[in-house]
Amino acid sequence: MHPVERLLRPGPRVVAGLMSGTSLDGVDAAVVRLEGTATDLEVETLGFVSERYDAPLHDAIAACVETATSDVRMVSQLHARLGHHFAGAALAALEDAGLTPADLDLVGSHGQTVHHVPRAEEIAEVPTRSTLQIGCPATIATTLGVPVVADFRSADLALGGQAAPLAPYIDGALFSHPSETRVLLNLGGIANLTVLPPGSPPAAAFDTGPANMVIDALALRLTGRGYDLDGALAATGTPDQAVLEDVLTAPFFVQPPPKSTGREDFGTPFVDWLVGRGPSSPVDLLATATAFTARSVADAVSRFVDPTPDRVIASGGGVHNPTLMRMLADALDPVPLETTAAYGLDPDAKESVLFAILAHEWANGVRTGLPAVTGASRAAFQGSLTLP
Repeated sequence: MHPVERLLRPGPRVVAGLMSGTSLDGVDAAVVRLEGTATDLEVETLGFVSERYDAPLHDAIAACVETATSDVRMVSQLHARLGHHFAGAALAALEDAGLTPADLDLVGSHGQTVHHVPRAEEIAEVPTRSTLQIGCPATIATTLGVPVVADFRSADLALGGQAAPLAPYIDGALFSHPSETRVLLNLGGIANLTVLPPGSPPAAAFDTGPANMVIDALALRLTGRGYDLDGALAATGTPDQAVLEDVLTAPFFVQPPPKSTGREDFGTPFVDWLVGRGPSSPVDLLATATAFTARSVADAVSRFVDPTPDRVIASGGGVHNPTLMRMLADALDPVPLETTAAYGLDPDAKESVLFAILAHEWANGVRTGLPAVTGASRAAFQGSLTLP
């Protein structure tokens, strides 16, 4: 039997989902039992781990994603190196689930985004858009002995879409409600949201700006630690309202969806600008960055979500920052703010579960692209298969 024949057989599958985001903090890996499709999807999380990047690997990735410090040799080498790290995260998640690679049917791996150009820029005299995620799927497949579906963004980009965000598929499948308008919010390195009208597929989804990315970069620069633990420093500071109003007038924030962003807009040059323009006190600067995330999310909800949602349901690493969540709740008031934990899904595991689901739907023959979200000309068949 050809390995693809076994993979495409209907029925439940055990799938590992692998994800590393713009925070560059490590790989999240979930092992999930999946059956069905779309809103009839049945999901059981069997194991979950977060495998942090050690300092040398983090620093190499951080250099790779900045155009001033990256080079083609670094991209090539990290593509292979990260394949091994992603495979190791999958093995750790299998151990957490009490399983072995022999129990896996499939792996869905997002990889690590190192560059994303959703708006056309000229290359060799032709306007071109691109996206690049590294973390070699052949390395993962060979290490685990399991087929891997990866490269989930390129097909949507080829059809004229933004190739982001991808989370709306899991949002629509697991969180739609017959009578409520809901906003699903992911607070990773970048913040993105999905608008779910009552009983309908996602009506819109888009990036709202940075979530943890700018806060973490400032914390590293000001304190030597790559995050503000529990938002404790920001909690003692005062946001600079003039800087907030200034930055929120930037073209990205007023641009209507579909739209996506990343380190290309909010990486080192933006942090340099904020340090030069913002308050001199480190805690005030961190408070300003944290308030910036909260305000940019709330402003996006106010500008682009109609009618006003019944609730906002958050996931991602930002939910563990009490100062950010307090500022966000205040900015969204009177719309209530919850997390996916209230609905049975670990907020940390959501994105890795997403890539298990996208791989499962690839095997189901389902087009998971959402043109209403990305602006693509039609629904993309997302993902490319690599066999061990």
